[in-house]
Amino acid sequence: MAKAPSPAFRCTECGWTTAKWAGRCGECQQWGTVVEASAPTGVLGKLTPIRASDERAARPISEARADEAPRWSSGIAEFDRVLGGGIVPGAAILLSGEPGVGKSTLLLEVASRAAKTGARVLYVSAEESVGQVRLRAERTGALHDDLYLASETDLATILGHIDQVQPKLLIVDSVQTVSSSQSDGLAGQPGQVREVSAVLTRIAKERDLPVLLVGHVTKDGSIAGPRLLEHLVDVVCQFEGDRHTALRFLRAQKNRFGATDEVGCFEMAGDGIAEVPDPSALFLSQNEPVAGTCVTIVMEGRRALPVEVQALINKTQAPNPRRVTNGVDPSRVAMILAVLHGRYSYDLTDHDVYISTVGGVKISEPAADLAIALALVSVIRDLALPRDLAAYGEISLSGEVRPVSVAKQRGSEGNRLGYKLLLNSDVSNDLKSVLGIAKTAAEAARPARRERELDAAF
Repeated sequence: MAKAPSPAFRCTECGWTTAKWAGRCGECQQWGTVVEASAPTGVLGKLTPIRASDERAARPISEARADEAPRWSSGIAEFDRVLGGGIVPGAAILLSGEPGVGKSTLLLEVASRAAKTGARVLYVSAEESVGQVRLRAERTGALHDDLYLASETDLATILGHIDQVQPKLLIVDSVQTVSSSQSDGLAGQPGQVREVSAVLTRIAKERDLPVLLVGHVTKDGSIAGPRLLEHLVDVVCQFEGDRHTALRFLRAQKNRFGATDEVGCFEMAGDGIAEVPDPSALFLSQNEPVAGTCVTIVMEGRRALPVEVQALINKTQAPNPRRVTNGVDPSRVAMILAVLHGRYSYDLTDHDVYISTVGGVKISEPAADLAIALALVSVIRDLALPRDLAAYGEISLSGEVRPVSVAKQRGSEGNRLGYKLLLNSDVSNDLKSVLGIAKTAAEAARPARRERELDAAF
C-alpha cells in the first residue's frame, strides 16, 4: 500500500514550501509565517480554450472605454481625500492600524455620516457586542435609524444579514475575527482570512456594495494574515498615530481608484474623532520664539505642513555625551552635528544634545536638515530666530544646502502662513551664508521681541 504524502507547509509571505514545519521561513527569514498548506484536490486537467464574447473580446487600448468610476461622499472630507475623492461602489477597502488607534471609532463615524445621507449601512462587529457599539455610538453622536448593527463572527450569517438589510455600505470589524464553515482552521488563520476576504470582495463586486474591512496588524506593523489579503482588496489604508497624542494620520498604501500619496488628518476627542482640514497650527509652538527653535515645512503626502524643530544642549562631563531625538532621524542629526563641527567649528562633543518636534510629528525626509542646523546654532549662540522665518533644505557633508522636492509648494504654504523669510537653496547653497542671513534676521528682530516682552510684563 502506497504511503500517503506528508502534508506540505507554505510561507504566507513569500510562498516557500517545505515538507516539515519550521518556525522561520528559509527564504524570506520571517518568523511565524510557515503554516500547513491545503492538500491538493486532484490532478489538474487540460484546459479547453473558450472564445470570449464580442463585449469581452480584446481590443486596441485606443478603443477601450475610460469611464470615470462613480463615487459618493462619505461625509468626511479627509477620508474622501485619501480614497481619491470618495467611496467607489463595489470597492473593497481594508483599514489597518495598531490596537487602540481609533479604527473602529473612525469607521463608526463614516457609517453615521453615510446613514445621515439616507444610505442604509450595515455595521458588523465581530469583536464587540451590539450593546458596546451602541454605547460608543451614543458617546460620539452616531445614532441613526439607517445604521444597522450586528454582532456576528460567522460568515454565512453575515451574508444573511446582507440579504435582509440590503445595505448601501457594509463595514466588517474585523476580517481576522470572522470565520467560514467552508474553510478549515480557526478564525484569523491564513486559510480563514483568505476565504472570508475573498467572499466579501466577491459580494462587493457583484452587488456594487462598498465594503470596509478592519484589519489587525502584527508587532512589526504589517497587516496580519496572508499577503493575498492586500492583493484582493482595492484600497489598503493605514491609520496611525501616537497613543500619547490626539493626532491621527490616514494614509493610502494601495489605491486602484486614486493616488497613494494623500494623507488625511484627524484628531481624537472625548466625543469621537474629528477631521482636521488645516493642521498647520498643531505642530507649532504658541509661545514667543526662544533660542533653539526653527520652523521647517515638510511634506505629508501632497500636503505641506509647517513643523517646529526644537534643540537644547547641556554641558556634560560624561565621556559619551547623549544624543536624544524625538520625531527626527538620529542619523541625520549625527551627520548635521559632524558638519557643524568639522566645517564651522561648532564643537558639541562635551554637550548633551536634544532634538525634538512639536506635536509628536515624525519627520523622515532630509528637507528638515537646514531647520535642525539653524535650531542648533540658535541655541549655541543663545539667539532666538524671528517668528516669520522658516527653513527647508538638505545639507550635504561638504556644507552645501541642496534643493528638496516640491520646493514650490513648500514656499507657497510658507507664504500663506505668513513666513516672510524662507531660507532654502534658492537663497544660498552655502550653509555658512544661510547661517549668516539667519543671524542678521535674529539680531534685527531682537529689539522688537524685547519690547513685546516688556509690554507683556507690565
